[in-house]
Amino acid sequence: MLKTGIYVDAENIRLCGGYGMRYDILVDFANTGHSVMLRANSYLAEDQKRTEEDAEYRHKLYAYHDVLRKCGFKVIKKYVKRYVDEDGVVTTKANADMDLAIDAILQARNLDRVILLTGDGDFIRLITALQNKGCRVEVIGFNNVSNDLREAADYYISGFLLPGLLPFAPDLESENSQRGVVATYKQDRGFGFFRYFVLAADGLQAKTVFFHCSKSSHEHESHIFGQRGNIFEFQIVPTSRDANKVEAQNIRLLNANDY
Repeated sequence: MLKTGIYVDAENIRLCGGYGMRYDILVDFANTGHSVMLRANSYLAEDQKRTEEDAEYRHKLYAYHDVLRKCGFKVIKKYVKRYVDEDGVVTTKANADMDLAIDAILQARNLDRVILLTGDGDFIRLITALQNKGCRVEVIGFNNVSNDLREAADYYISGFLLPGLLPFAPDLESENSQRGVVATYKQDRGFGFFRYFVLAADGLQAKTVFFHCSKSSHEHESHIFGQRGNIFEFQIVPTSRDANKVEAQNIRLLNANDY
């Protein structure tokens, strides 16, 4: 059984497309296959001045922290500090990178697998250190993920592609909704296959589904299906010709960031 730890660089994730991420799905992911979650830490910023003065901010922030704790996460706060330069310009800083790195290295002695949520290339050295301790390091990121970070990890997956990690917009929310990338595409004929993932008891499983560009909102810009890195949202439904076969419909581009 792999003893697993989750470490979330929450501010990086929030600012890079992961706002609204579901922590319970992370726990499910950590507990799939021959793995059990042993540690789960989330590193967040808190503006103490605003907490004292803004009741709505305080309520939302503490409610968010409570959700994380109920999912089994330890909340590690980094308080915002304000600096005033010689021109009177105020800048704020609340960087928890050092806290995360130290905790992960100290706790790695009891772990076999580390799931790191960030896109920050500053964590490359941490990944190497954890690997040298014998840990498998898996990285989950959203937008603006360092290429070197992806290459350093033993496994990388876009948070957009991890099933259920981010909610869908209300008009696409259903049990048939998926996010995926293009596996193959015949541009001259306008069809191809999406690759997407499902979370099963033994881990992530990759699947494919047929699509035609006419079933998308991008029928007249079909070149986007041939661009590496584009992530699409779609629904998997029975085909009109054969109810025993399925295809992707209501297709739309989510973003154009490298996955």
